[in-house]
Amino acid sequence: MLRLLESFGMDDLQAAVKQALKLGSIGLDAVKHLVLCLVETRPPESRSRCISLPAKGTGLDDLGYQLSGPDDGGGSMTSEPEILLSHNLKTQKLPTFRREYEKVARQCACEGLDHVQFLTRLVELELIDRECWMVERRIKAAKFPATKSLDSFDFKAIPRLNKMQVLELARCEWVDPRENVIALGPSRTGKTHVALGLGLAACQKVINVGFTTAAALVNELMEARDERRLLRVQKQMANVKLLIIEELGFVPLSKTGAELLFELISLRYERGATLITSNLPFDKWT
Repeated sequence: MLRLLESFGMDDLQAAVKQALKLGSIGLDAVKHLVLCLVETRPPESRSRCISLPAKGTGLDDLGYQLSGPDDGGGSMTSEPEILLSHNLKTQKLPTFRREYEKVARQCACEGLDHVQFLTRLVELELIDRECWMVERRIKAAKFPATKSLDSFDFKAIPRLNKMQVLELARCEWVDPRENVIALGPSRTGKTHVALGLGLAACQKVINVGFTTAAALVNELMEARDERRLLRVQKQMANVKLLIIEELGFVPLSKTGAELLFELISLRYERGATLITSNLPFDKWT
């Protein structure tokens, strides 16, 4: 019974033992079942091999159940090893293992695969789900105004845009070296779609991405300065692996706002990659 401490806390185990003693049994199966029910906040299973509903007049109606031996003839809905396995998988944060192991086991049995191949399939499923979850989390954290991929971009509508160069950027090999990209052009030339597509491609490679407009970023920096939390916000922005700043030059910035934006870009130099889109002509940048 002490081995149960490897999976359960002392308080839960003590409560289960007291409950078992109150019901007149100190069997290991009974204690294991009760502690699982306590941890998972559910009532004991009425047809478990160690728990059964009391008959009327037993004096245990206030408890709702009583302990019985393994030969009570009540059958079993879920075996103790399966309950314990499910609990341990939940504790170890292996939701795909917990959800899929029975189905995969049946498939492997039908195909005549051994335990190593069974575990390999489960691990692959867990890794795939984790990667999808991490990508979804990155996309949500990036705060894209819309989710757009380069697959849906019409390169033929903008023949001047170098498709091969954009697809090369989508490989994100410029992010780790902390290089910067500037996309210039008038309105309705696909800059935002390309920026969103590159940001999505980075998220799919599990890269930390932030997306904002220049005006929104400056407002955030000015509010942070007024509230005396500018250093914290600057540090957060500086640590984003890829920061996408949209519409620089679209809205005029105040002198203070421009200085705060320049300071942030300077802080990010050689610390993170930055992608800027702007409708300003090239000579304004030079």
